[in-house]
Amino acid sequence: QVQVVESGGGLVQPGGSLRLSCRVTGSFVRIAAVHWFRQPPGKQREFVAGITKHGTTSHGTKNYADSAKGRFAISSDSAEKEVYLEMNSLTPEDTAFYYCNVGVLDTSGGGYEYWGQGTQVTVSS
Repeated sequence: QVQVVESGGGLVQPGGSLRLSCRVTGSFVRIAAVHWFRQPPGKQREFVAGITKHGTTSHGTKNYADSAKGRFAISSDSAEKEVYLEMNSLTPEDTAFYYCNVGVLDTSGGGYEYWGQGTQVTVSS
């Protein structure tokens, strides 16, 4: 069983910053990919940023949505059990529920995908 928990959301003024965290716990061999998505009010869920690992020693490939490039940065801790999304220069358009999607590999080599419950980010003055 794998658990994915997001945290770090909240209310921030335009131009401010927040750091979201995605913590992965449970039974798995390694994380293959972590992606952040968001769902603005009344809109569909959209990709924000992600890290895709290529093997056990790779630092991974990072990719960002156009709306996040230059403002957001995705990173992971040394144990690679927690992934962060540093968000800067926030605007009201960044207001959304932010979700973490995690792909893991188990001992049999199978791949599984898990979603967290999400964390609310509100950008408002």
